[in-house]
Amino acid sequence: MSYARPDPEAHLTELSTQLSLTGPGVGLLTGVDVHDVVSAAEDGVHVYATVGLGAPIRAAEPGVTGFAHRPGTINIVVWIPQHLSAGALINTIATATEAKVQALAELGLSATGTATDAICVLCPATGDPAAYGGPRSRWGAPMARAVLSAVRSGGATNLTTGRSWSDRHQK
Repeated sequence: MSYARPDPEAHLTELSTQLSLTGPGVGLLTGVDVHDVVSAAEDGVHVYATVGLGAPIRAAEPGVTGFAHRPGTINIVVWIPQHLSAGALINTIATATEAKVQALAELGLSATGTATDAICVLCPATGDPAAYGGPRSRWGAPMARAVLSAVRSGGATNLTTGRSWSDRHQK
């Protein structure tokens, strides 16, 4: 359970070629078994999360750089069914992050995530754009609740087992 490649973009390109994937896309790397993906949906918004809590951190911890090389990544992929303006896309990332941190707090963790978390928000490329993505906006509110549900559920499963992904899968 380590990742030492200095070229994640090239690695993802190799993986997509091996899987016969074509066209533009987004690739996320994780140490969590993707079969453990947790999904949640509300009002047309769909959220998929893999939640590895092997190395939780607080983003603004004083005097800390780098991260422990232990598995632990929270990857979140969101689908919003309306085209979003550039500002709304950025705002949805902040809103999803807030919901993730809320889930971690509800799980009893004094953490904001892990050092390698990623959030990807997808929406149609065309159409009338929604202007906002904050936690009280048309799409931000259901997205925040779905992210909270998925991360809280995935995190609870991770914490309940008391073992990281690598512990569960070592031979």
